[in-house]
Amino acid sequence: MSQDKSEDLKESKDTEDFFPDGKTLPALREAAADCQACDLYKRGTQTVFGAGTRNAEVLFVGEQPGNDEDLEGEPFVGPAGKLLDKALEEAGIDRQKAYVTNVVKHFKWEPRGKRRIHKKPNAKEIAACRPWLEAEIEIVKPKVIVCLGATAAQALLGSKFRVSKDGGKFIESNLAPYIIATLHPSAILRAPDDQTRHEQKRRFIYDLKKVADVLSKS
Repeated sequence: MSQDKSEDLKESKDTEDFFPDGKTLPALREAAADCQACDLYKRGTQTVFGAGTRNAEVLFVGEQPGNDEDLEGEPFVGPAGKLLDKALEEAGIDRQKAYVTNVVKHFKWEPRGKRRIHKKPNAKEIAACRPWLEAEIEIVKPKVIVCLGATAAQALLGSKFRVSKDGGKFIESNLAPYIIATLHPSAILRAPDDQTRHEQKRRFIYDLKKVADVLSKS
């Protein structure tokens, strides 16, 4: 078989082909490091799998790792992650007792000068990564899933879901007893002015306090 055909077959593998025999978070993380189910592995420095406790009651899902996450190999460690940390603290949610992950596990970016700028993943890339997210949810079995931003919300709640319309509401789902969508921290950081940023952060924390209330009753 020619090298080109061999590479084509390699790239055409389904995500499940990379799954480990035993589904544990450490095993999945190790297996995901070699995932080539879509072309994003060619762009990202490394796979950025979810992180957190196996027994987390709340699971946060973002869109994809950013530049800092891509370099460090951990989710939500950049500016958006720091904003999330502060918001969780203000809402009364212990980040150490949460699980954080993304719909897509590789950083999709385009060059702009010397910077690598975030580029939204497409439907094919989201679909390729979905089995990893489903496996994380299956293992963690969170009481609450929090979708951070439109990509995460639409991946889990359907393409017609709008955070602007239905964000902040608990939605019926078979994924977890409670699922809610809210703003992504990076959206707050990109707000056009201080007033908008302040209002979006207030809304974000308000939604997180709803999650904290549900968790306190468990």
